[in-house]
Amino acid sequence: MIMFRKFRVLLLTVFLVACTVHIMIDLLPKLEKTSGADGGGDGGCQCTHHGGAESPSWAKQEQLQQQQQQQQQRVGSAAGAWPDKHALRILQDFSSEPNSNHSTLQSREKSAGADRRKANEHKPLIGAAGEASGGRTATRPRAGPGRGASASRLAALFEHPLYKIAPPPLTEQDTLFNVNTDIRFYPKATEEQGWHGEDGNTRDEVSAREVEVTSELYPNWLRFHVGINRYELYARHNPVLEALLQDLLTQKITSVAMKSGGTQLKLIMTFHNYGQALFKPMKDDKLGGIAQYGLPFFDRSYFVKNLEIGLLQTREQQTPPDFFYFSDFERHNAEVAAFHLDRILDFRRVPPVAGRLVNMTREIRDVTRDKKLWKTFFISPANNVCFYGECSYYCSTEHALCGKPDEMEGSLAAFLPDLSLAKRKTWRNPWRRSYHKRKKAEWEVDPDYCDEVKQTPPYDRGTRLLDVMDMTIFDFLMGNMDRHHYETFEKFGNDTFIIHLDNGRGFGKHYHDEMSILVPLSQCCRVKKSTFLRLQLLAKEEYRLSAVMEESLLRDRLSPLLIRPHLEALDRRLGLVLQALANCVEKEGYGNVVEEDVDVRSGAHAAHR
Repeated sequence: MIMFRKFRVLLLTVFLVACTVHIMIDLLPKLEKTSGADGGGDGGCQCTHHGGAESPSWAKQEQLQQQQQQQQQRVGSAAGAWPDKHALRILQDFSSEPNSNHSTLQSREKSAGADRRKANEHKPLIGAAGEASGGRTATRPRAGPGRGASASRLAALFEHPLYKIAPPPLTEQDTLFNVNTDIRFYPKATEEQGWHGEDGNTRDEVSAREVEVTSELYPNWLRFHVGINRYELYARHNPVLEALLQDLLTQKITSVAMKSGGTQLKLIMTFHNYGQALFKPMKDDKLGGIAQYGLPFFDRSYFVKNLEIGLLQTREQQTPPDFFYFSDFERHNAEVAAFHLDRILDFRRVPPVAGRLVNMTREIRDVTRDKKLWKTFFISPANNVCFYGECSYYCSTEHALCGKPDEMEGSLAAFLPDLSLAKRKTWRNPWRRSYHKRKKAEWEVDPDYCDEVKQTPPYDRGTRLLDVMDMTIFDFLMGNMDRHHYETFEKFGNDTFIIHLDNGRGFGKHYHDEMSILVPLSQCCRVKKSTFLRLQLLAKEEYRLSAVMEESLLRDRLSPLLIRPHLEALDRRLGLVLQALANCVEKEGYGNVVEEDVDVRSGAHAAHR
């Protein structure tokens, strides 16, 4: 019993001693620092002490803390600098949360895409008068006769009187939407979602209450919708066009979903300002075309150049000769080029399209709510991020869309107004192909087919037949054989323009001119005077179509979009169109072929629709 008591006293003593030592160790640095500070005063200790010097024990502790901080920094840097290969392999084990790998790939995305983004930042977008907006001025093509070295053919073209013809006066029935300027905007009335400005910031509630809702305050995609009328998708020099193209490049992508229908994969992308666009991704060449078709189909120097910078483009990829038109790949660069060509021809019937470099991980996989799309992502043997989605054709592992390593380029086409707000009517193209390997359509075997079309509504009155001729010329210049349907806005009835949608199968064969596309023009021998005069203008050396097209495409961030043979094909095909019209004029007379639709001298439309 006595031994047990002694043992308890011993334990208590040891515990008290340990506590005392621990407290002294904690208080010692503070006591030494206090004594050091007192020693610097007038009544302090008389021992020798250098000003500003610390006690040895305090200095040692400070040094120990610095070493610990350095060690933590080394550990943190080592943890944040994972090798790219490891970061890519992490994607192979997807968790149930789509955003699970966002942080692990963040450092890799910055390093992989920084150089590419920096290289694209200087490229300005297309300007209304050929001028660049933001960034360095784009490279100009060689000047024509009588012009300076820095002259812009595109700007001169848009200053020509033919490109300044005013449309007819607009009434309420001629505009797709009518803006009520008496309405004021209240954020609380929209479920507190906020009204996002062009910079992505939410407008202050108080200031929003004090401002009337006018079209100038709408986001650019909505301003584009408001500007649609009976005669055009957008005005010639509308500043909204440039702003909308900029939004297609810079707006944050908040959600992605697959577009239903269609033979190939397309994605619907929603932006931070609630706008939407259709994304057509770049197709990989897979190196098969070069090995199979050789130099006539590919420029090897261009291929090697892009292979060296680590991003293989498919600008030289042509439609294989044995491919049917309905099984051809859709090209993202053809969508962008079609928008520029449509604008140069002054049709303005193609929705704005811009090329964009997209991060497949951060801007598609991590933001999509489409489980079917999300499940198709995988890592290729080359450590590239790939996906294939779901569609009728070319949506499999063998035809997967792969990034470099997770960045890919594609075209973004601005959405037209929702069908619930502005219904559109779909029309079967009278010169639709059979889409069969052996059968031919009626117009391919009946030379008098156009006479039957002229007697069928809506081609028996108005300008619908002439609009089809415009579409025929547009498709022939691109080499697009895939025009089976077209659309119009239902509000305007039959007296309105044709919307030129889905141009991805254009610019497929620069070495071949498909004359069957031009059959509607040669059968009907009808054309608008404004179209005829602009075609003649673009055939002149001063406004050569290939030159203005090249200059216009340089404004896109993904330039070059078309190789030189495609540009040269535009001039060659333009000559064939003019020759076909000359044959019609010789056969039927100028007055029976060229329809008077404008008065060039007065600069206005001669007749209303």
